[in-house]
Amino acid sequence: MAKKANEKQEKPIEVSLWESANKLRGSVEPSEYKHVVLGLIFLKFVSDKFEEHRSKLIADGKEKYVEMPEFYNMSNVFFLEEISRWNYIKEKAKQDDLALIIDTALHTIEKNNKSLKGALPDNYFSRLGLESSKLASLIDEISEINTLKDKEQDIVGRVYEYFLSKFALAEGKGKGEFYTPKSIVNLIAEMIEPYKGIIYDPACGSGGMFVQSIKFIESHHGNKREVSIYGQEYTNTTYKLAKMNLAIRGISANLGAKAANTFSDDQHKDLKADYIMANPPFNQKDWRAEDELIDDPRWRGYDVPPKSNANYGWILNMASKLSENGVAGFILANGALSGGGEEYKIRRKLIENDLVEAILVLPRNMFYTTDISVTLWILNRNKTQRTVQVGDEIRNYRHRKGEILFMDLRQMGEPFEKKFTQFSIEDIRRVAATYHDWQTATIETHGRASQHGRASQREVFNIPEYCYSASHEEVEAKDFSLVPSKYIAFKNRDENIDFDEKMKTLQAEFKELLQAEEQSKLELIKVFKELGYGIE
Repeated sequence: MAKKANEKQEKPIEVSLWESANKLRGSVEPSEYKHVVLGLIFLKFVSDKFEEHRSKLIADGKEKYVEMPEFYNMSNVFFLEEISRWNYIKEKAKQDDLALIIDTALHTIEKNNKSLKGALPDNYFSRLGLESSKLASLIDEISEINTLKDKEQDIVGRVYEYFLSKFALAEGKGKGEFYTPKSIVNLIAEMIEPYKGIIYDPACGSGGMFVQSIKFIESHHGNKREVSIYGQEYTNTTYKLAKMNLAIRGISANLGAKAANTFSDDQHKDLKADYIMANPPFNQKDWRAEDELIDDPRWRGYDVPPKSNANYGWILNMASKLSENGVAGFILANGALSGGGEEYKIRRKLIENDLVEAILVLPRNMFYTTDISVTLWILNRNKTQRTVQVGDEIRNYRHRKGEILFMDLRQMGEPFEKKFTQFSIEDIRRVAATYHDWQTATIETHGRASQHGRASQREVFNIPEYCYSASHEEVEAKDFSLVPSKYIAFKNRDENIDFDEKMKTLQAEFKELLQAEEQSKLELIKVFKELGYGIE
């Protein structure tokens, strides 16, 4: 029996979670699965941490302190009253009031731990009306999960990402609920190096950007107390997930007083951030009414972003919140690189204001909820010469004014869960090293910046099918397009082909083929009818 139990314990957490969710079929809407399981996973996780620390206190001869909250809080472990401990819940799992027992456990934890205020579900399980027998089966399944086995401790984010992927069609697409894959967040962190200061995410989701920022600081032997975290999230349930996700790590954050729309109810109006990391919803339509936000101070000096697409609203929101030395790394759909109308005017102004520092096109299939290739933008308000210390390393940044680094990463990545792609550690190191080498490269000749000096430096970062350092004059010549393929050389491609024009041509041809196919079907149906054979 022990061997069988151990074999079950070794299941991947995703398999166990899916089995847990299957027990809810017919009783709960699929869109509720992740919230039910996450609430219980949280209870199991904080209880496991509590029991682990309790055992340590006993082993250290401090048994008389095991019921004193202070001896848990000092180690960023939540103290749990007996009614909030997993073993207590498991013992009561066969009772008819199990839902109330779970709600009471969650309420008690939130009441006793200020960092969890507004984070945990309020009477959620009682309101759900789930059969006690199915809830008990779920308790049994989750009891088999070792929540402490994953040393990364990104339990909430991992669970959220997994369940979002399973129900992407039902609830993810079109709602902006995108959990940013860890390897992309790691890449952004390694590039912009959020080592010390204020970090902001205007669409923070379940808080993954913040988690990886803290891990970056810790990996470079920094002090996470020297970082202040600010974020905002529109969806109330996701807002709670973010607070939960950060609280279990002891990460202090200001996510605003409530879940709110970043555009219409900015929770951090006067914020100036040193680092911005974000993955805002792609291509949001009708994000503002025709006469709303026209005079918003966030677009001062720029055209008003079109209401048909929020991409440039997000860009200007982030640009407006950069401190005088601020840098932002964020993900957007590729369409933002070359849009017309107001988007063109804003993009041109951003370039002319020397805010755009780097554009990186990423591989496809990196997200659970979309298979499209997306772009990583780097905005930098301070391209002047300065010295920055990151951990034990001191970097001397040179003048990179009037240039943009374009990178194409579509050939990078390794398989992840069969059909997905993620950056390897080596990929991240190479890309970050290229970016930082470009930033720190000397472009002065005999103490003066010269056109010859700039040209020779750009040649160093002109690697076919990988990167190209373009001057603003070159970007202007391309009508301020930020599509990397317009600048990076490709060995197996005719340089005279205009990518955008070619895609428009292919789109038109494909449309004609579909129309022809439809016409052929109609004619074939007509022939069969004339022969006396109807086709439904």
